Formats: sequence, structure tokens, C-alpha cells
Amino acid sequence: MMNEMSERAFTVLLVSGYELGHQPAGLAVPLGFLRRAGIPADAIDISVQGFDETRVRAARFVGVSVPMHTALRLGVRIAERVRLINPDCHICFYGMYATLNADYLLDTVADSVIGGEAEEELVALVKAVAAGEVNNKQPAALPVLARLDFPLPERGNLAPLERYARLAVDGQERLAGYTEASRGCLHHCTHCPIPPVYGGRFFVVPQEVVMADVRQQVAAGARHITFGDPDFLNGPTHALRIARQLHAEFPDVTFDFTAKIEHLLKHRALLPALARAGCLFVVSAVESLSDMVLARLDKGHTRADVDEALRLLGEAGIALRPSFVAFTPWTTLDDYLELLEFVESRHLIDHVDPVQFSIRLLVPPGSLLLKEAGAWLGPLNQQAFTYEWQHPDLRMDELHGEVTRIVEQAVQRNEDAAATFARIGEAAYARRGAGEVVKPLPVTAALRRRPPRLTEAWFC
Repeated sequence: MMNEMSERAFTVLLVSGYELGHQPAGLAVPLGFLRRAGIPADAIDISVQGFDETRVRAARFVGVSVPMHTALRLGVRIAERVRLINPDCHICFYGMYATLNADYLLDTVADSVIGGEAEEELVALVKAVAAGEVNNKQPAALPVLARLDFPLPERGNLAPLERYARLAVDGQERLAGYTEASRGCLHHCTHCPIPPVYGGRFFVVPQEVVMADVRQQVAAGARHITFGDPDFLNGPTHALRIARQLHAEFPDVTFDFTAKIEHLLKHRALLPALARAGCLFVVSAVESLSDMVLARLDKGHTRADVDEALRLLGEAGIALRPSFVAFTPWTTLDDYLELLEFVESRHLIDHVDPVQFSIRLLVPPGSLLLKEAGAWLGPLNQQAFTYEWQHPDLRMDELHGEVTRIVEQAVQRNEDAAATFARIGEAAYARRGAGEVVKPLPVTAALRRRPPRLTEAWFC
């Protein structure tokens, strides 16, 4: 029997609130699956296109992509607005943070939640809703961990690359694309949202699909590609084959990728070949320089390994862009100052987006950190999608607040990274107490290295 949903045209709308400043894979990939299934679908990236009430009102199924924490917080606001405008549509949250926060989402704004390798399940759900077979909220399900048959991502409905972050290199800016050669991760870093969802598994995207996606973005003007895999070197042979084919077909197109420090050392022999294929920089989650903190996070590397990775990448001609979790319950004030001194002494100021000095540990529901939580852990703040925690040294929580304000002001002023770094250093040294000399962090202009980077800072 036809129900109210199927009595009028069934419209699918996928929505992204934020995806690291690039054209969202969280829209392009599921759009490809829907297209192959013969299901017309529209998409909106709120971050560059704004909220379109007309398209929202017409939708009978709204999928909200939430691959990260910031996307989830924005996604909930989007879903609340969707519900006000279109109370009868089915709202599905899909992506990494949907799974971690399924109970709350289903209690508040979502009718269904899908995580893991979600796209085929998303297609099946759309069909079921369209057929009137799904009328109520769906129970939270386990993440989908099945190998998918990937179609070409559908990018025709998305905002053009000109609306997104670009590569800044040698005083110029180039259009940048984004694709993924694998999903999930082999490792179990305790602070990472991936292990609770993927459980140490990863899935490769076939080389021919990755390259077809690269070709359509190059045709759209991309001259640089970000491989956004959680770790490009989880499958090193797969990664090298793709890099070499990219260079063979498009010798002037450069790329970047993300990899663990551990993998950069383990696969050091590949770094010169990746550089020759056009790799300009690598993003790596260094997180901390304290071996104790690194052990708590089960990162698989030490402070000494970070220096070794810097050396290896430097010899290959590849820049390192480290990311940090600068504030954890175990990070001391001396640890924080040591981090700043390390960045200055290795001439990395321009390699680190200032926001990285303000990142505070997130402990989402399902986090592996909950298994060994101590007195530092507070209650779950469900609306913030993280467990609260307080540092045993009040100065660290005060410093976090001050650094956050400094970084926010710097973004508003479009401040030079070196000036922001100096202000962060001044705030950190001032926390050592009255009577102590505040040690300046000198920034020598001649030693500043302005490496290739994307024009939008990285947020989690």
C-alpha cells in the first residue's frame, strides 16, 4: 500500500556540514552508490552553499554525513532545522561519529544511524523508506564491516573545486582535489575514533576507482590531490601503485597524504619514490613529544621516532605537517613548553597550523580510553559528544582556554603564524608562575620555511 511518503515524488538529499575544507567524499561516494542503484539524489554542502530550505522541504529522505566531531556538532544543528521545516522526512546520520553517538542521535534528531562501510546499507535503507517498509525509528546497528563494490564517486552535484581549500606552494595557489584509496585502519590508537568502529580493519578502494575519481577532478581543474585515507601506508603497495599511476598520467599534479610516524619509519624505502611521484607533504598525528603520553595513546612511536621521521622526509624532499593533541590529562606544563621549543628549534612553525596548539583530547562514547580511565574522567556530555575531563594541574586548563582565544583571534585577524606562535609561547611560559623569567621563543625570519600546505586549517 502506498503511504504518504511514496504518494509524491521521493527525493533523497544528502547533506554535509563540514569536511576539512575539501569537496566532501561523504557526499560524493554515497551519491555514486545511489546513482548506480538508479536512485536520483541531490546534495548540499552547507559549509560553502548554505542551507537551502526549498530543497530541504522537498526531501523525503535526508542523509547527514558526520565523518568527524565538528561535522557531527554541525550535523545535529542541521537536522534540528530540517525537522522543523520538514517534520515527516526520514533523517539518517551516517559516518564515523554517527556510530559512536547512535543512542543520543536516535533519542533526539535521527530516525536511523549507519556506520562503517555504510554506502550499500544506505542504498538499502533509502529503498525501504521509499517503499514504505520503514516508518519508525530504526534501532542502533553495529558498524558495517563488509567489503564494498565501489562505483565512481558522483561529483557533478557538488559545489565546484574553486569553492574549497587550495594548495599554497611557492607563492601560488592551485585547485586541490580529494580522494581516498582506503578506509578504516589497522591500528588501535586509544584516542582515535576509528578503532571503536573498524576494530583494526581497513578496506582498500580499487585502484581503478581511485584513478577514475582523480581523473574527473583533474578534468575539473585540480592540480593537487589529497589522499585522505586515515593512513595511506596501511596498504603501502597499493599506495605506491596509485602514486606512480597518478604521476604517469598527470606528471604536473602533486599530492599529499596522511600516515603514522610508525609507518613512515617502517616504509622509509618508499619515501623517495613517493617524492618522485609528486608527494609534497605528509600529515602525521604526532600528538605529543612525551613518551609517557604517547604510550597512553598507544601511538606506536616515540619522541626519537619523530626526529627520525623528520630526517627521512627531509632527505626525500617531503615536508612534514604534524598534528597534535596538545592538551591531555597527562600532558604537563613542561611537556607543552617542550612541544613549543621543539617546533621552533626544528623550524616547523610554518608546518603547524596554530589551531594544533589548542587541540584538547576528545573522549567520545565507545573510546578505547574508557577501558583504562582514571580519576581524570568526568561524566559524558552527550550534547558535546565527549566525556568531560579536568586536568589535575589547573594551570593547564587555564592555558587551554587562553591558547584557544589566541588562536580564534588570530583567525579573525588573519595573523601570521609566527606572531600567533609567539603569543602562545608567551602565554605558556607565563603559566610557570610569578617571579620566573618568561623565556621568549625567537623566530628568525631567515630560518622560516614556508612549506606547501592547504589553505584551510585542519580541525577534527
